[in-house]
Amino acid sequence: MIHIEGIQQIGVLLDYLGAVIILAGIILSTLAVVKHILQHMRGAKVYDRYRKDLARSILLGLEFLVAGDIIRTVSGNVSIASVVALAIIVLIRSFLGAEFELEINGRWPWQKKVKRKKTKKRK
Repeated sequence: MIHIEGIQQIGVLLDYLGAVIILAGIILSTLAVVKHILQHMRGAKVYDRYRKDLARSILLGLEFLVAGDIIRTVSGNVSIASVVALAIIVLIRSFLGAEFELEINGRWPWQKKVKRKKTKKRK
């Protein structure tokens, strides 16, 4: 049987993993921008790509952070304060997730994808 301390450590491990994912995403996204700049690429396209890459890494990292919080909350001494703190964390994460979804895909998470008509390329 897994002890409560072991479960708590799994929650902490998920927190560390979430932080590493966010940090790695920031580093890799920044390196990609530097590469594009060195290749003389400029403008809104590079900037938009950078923002989307950052948003993706932050969103993925937040998923791990929330999972760690949930595991630690339900495996510990559950109190009103711990449940309220978890609820606030989940609400903030949900808000950020919706914002990042809008940033990445240009639509809210509850909106359907808009199918674009294919246009023929002119020669």
